[in-house]
Amino acid sequence: MENATVPLLTPDQFLDYLPENPVKESFARAWIYMTNNYTKFQIATWGSLIVHELIYFAACMPGIIFQFIPFMRRFKIQSNRPETFEGQWKCFKLLMFSHFCIQLPLMAGTYVFTEFFNIPYGWEEMPPWFVYNIALRVFGCAVIEDTWHYFLHSALHDKRIYKHIHKVHHHFQSPFGMTAEYAHPAETLILGMGFFWGILLLANHVVLMWAWVMIRLFETIDVHSGYEIPYLNVFHLVPFYGGARYHDFHHYNFTGNYSSTFTWWDKIFGTDRQFKEYYAKLEGKKEKKQ
Repeated sequence: MENATVPLLTPDQFLDYLPENPVKESFARAWIYMTNNYTKFQIATWGSLIVHELIYFAACMPGIIFQFIPFMRRFKIQSNRPETFEGQWKCFKLLMFSHFCIQLPLMAGTYVFTEFFNIPYGWEEMPPWFVYNIALRVFGCAVIEDTWHYFLHSALHDKRIYKHIHKVHHHFQSPFGMTAEYAHPAETLILGMGFFWGILLLANHVVLMWAWVMIRLFETIDVHSGYEIPYLNVFHLVPFYGGARYHDFHHYNFTGNYSSTFTWWDKIFGTDRQFKEYYAKLEGKKEKKQ
C-alpha cells in the first residue's frame, strides 16, 4: 500500500485561494507613475518624508479632536492632566526641527542603502501582498525594533545620562499623540536605529520601508495617545501588544515598561512589576466601592 501524501501549497498557489486585492490596480498605476517620473533618490528621500509626515499627523488627528469632545474624556488615561495649546505648540516646534533637520538627512541616506544592497523600486519586483511576505516582514521589523528599544531605552534611564538626553521626552508626564517623536536629537538617533535594523535584515523592496514606517508610526502614536478606547484598536489583536495604558504608565511613573510595542521583555526582566502593582491596587479599590 502506497503512503498517502498531501501536497503542500506553495506560497504562490496559496495566493490563488485568497481574494483579489481591491486596490491593487489603482496602487499599481500610482506606483508605476511614480517610478517613471521620479528618480530613486527623490522617491527614497522626498517620498519617504511625505509618507512620514502624512501618516504622522493623520494618526495624531483623532487625539487632537478627542480633547474637544466631552464624551471622549472618559477614555483619557490621565484625566487630571488635559492637553494644552501651549504644550502642543511646544511639541510641534521640536517635531519640525527633528523631522527636517535630523530625520530628513537619514531618509536621504536610505537611497545609498537601497543602492548598496540592490533593493528594487519597480512594480515588477513588488513582493506579494499577503501575510506570508509583507506582513511577516513588518512583524519581524517590529520584533527587532522592540528588542533594540527595550535595552537602549532602559539604558537612557540610567541616572548618569537621563537628564542629558531622555529627560526631554519625559517633559510631558501625560503624553498625547504628537509626543511620540518629541525627543532629544541624540535619542532620535539612538532609538531610531532600531527602526533601521529590521530594514537592513529584511527589506526585499522599498515598499517594505514605507509599510514599516506606516505601522510603526500608527503604533507609537497609539501608545502615546493618552487614550485607551476599548474594542476599536486593531493593534490589540496582536499578541503581547502593550498599548496606550501600558506606555502611559511609563510616562506617569518614569520607570518600568521600557518596551516600545510588546510586553515580553518587561515580563522577562520584571520591569513591569510597578505597572502590575499599580493597577492591582486600582482594581482592589473598585471592588471595595462595589
